[in-house]
Amino acid sequence: MATAFWDRDGNGKKGVAGQAGGGFWASGHTPTLVAAFLYFDLAFMVWVLLGPLAPDIALALALSPAQKGLMVAVPTLAGAALRVVNGLLVDRIGPKRSGAISQLIVIFGLLAAWALGVTSFAGTLVLGVILGFAGASFAIALPLASRWYPPEHQGKAMGLAGMGNSGTVFAALFAPALAALFGWNAVLGLACIPLTIVFVLYMAVAKDAPGAPAPKRLGEYLSPLRQGDAWWLMAFYAVTFGGFVGLAASLPIYFTDRFALTTIHAGYATAACVFAGSLVRPMGGALADAIGGVRTLTVVFALAALALVGVGMAATFPAALACFVIAMLALGVGNGAVFQLVPQRFAAEIGVMTGLVGMAGGVGGFYLASSLGLAKQWTGSFAPGFLIFAALALAALAGLTIVKRGWRARWGTADGVRI
Repeated sequence: MATAFWDRDGNGKKGVAGQAGGGFWASGHTPTLVAAFLYFDLAFMVWVLLGPLAPDIALALALSPAQKGLMVAVPTLAGAALRVVNGLLVDRIGPKRSGAISQLIVIFGLLAAWALGVTSFAGTLVLGVILGFAGASFAIALPLASRWYPPEHQGKAMGLAGMGNSGTVFAALFAPALAALFGWNAVLGLACIPLTIVFVLYMAVAKDAPGAPAPKRLGEYLSPLRQGDAWWLMAFYAVTFGGFVGLAASLPIYFTDRFALTTIHAGYATAACVFAGSLVRPMGGALADAIGGVRTLTVVFALAALALVGVGMAATFPAALACFVIAMLALGVGNGAVFQLVPQRFAAEIGVMTGLVGMAGGVGGFYLASSLGLAKQWTGSFAPGFLIFAALALAALAGLTIVKRGWRARWGTADGVRI
């Protein structure tokens, strides 16, 4: 079946899906894919920055466990809401300009926080809202990259761009050490250096793909919410990405409180977990391209639930670390698998759906991070928070079992794409 796609120079042409120009790398625009990855990577680095800094901030500001949980959860909630806004902007003014605006807000917000200082719990919440603009980069970077690629390569393109969530590794690795050397407030200013470098590169090489869908009336943007498939995809991503980002933000607190690790060692342990989940995201997209997103998610939800139950029961640091790595591997694969499914069902609304699904992921992350803080304060243990999220993964598995037959019958085999 002939499929329209765009070459590296933005010239439209027709070809046979999966066979033109030597495959994946020749079918799209590599500089834009790289720019989208770097933008997403650095944005995610600062999105979860309060997590690795949380032990130091909590000590300086005398925060309770619930306040610590809310502090690291607010950026995920702000990012969730702003992903919808960014999804609308992508379809109205294009992903490149939307990304430029978001990056400037984050850079200037961090500079202001560094210069003025963050001296109260309320101040951390304001900073968290600013960092939400970085988390909302998801709704920009993915359509910026994926619009260049034909359907059979959507999973790989979105997986590679989405691997920018590896930026959470940099936050976990470097923020605690820099805070020990210069103080945690100085880290906010230092983060602006790589952000500015990536912004300049982004403006130089990123290009909007030709042939983007025509802008819709405002009321039409949320039309996917009238369809049950959109809600299911949002629910699945609330578990996969919500689990990933919620753990990425919360693990430094967990490791320091539960096992008395130093902030630097807790950062290393968190980085190991986050790296596992980030590394496999493009593999999840490629696996979903090969065997179908539904089959991939079936394994993901079952494995994630088992690993989170293991975390809740773990009595030693090595046991907990092993369970976290397994959970993050499963959730990372799930992130790629969900976004292999989204463009197959909502190709014409990919910008809005990226925002809506990304919003649901942020809500899931906010719930997990804040619930862990509340569980610790109310019960003296993090375990109830992990066990409840494991139950949510099982609920997602049950939902997937309900919808999968209808999905395959209605929209699963076009152009040889598996679901």
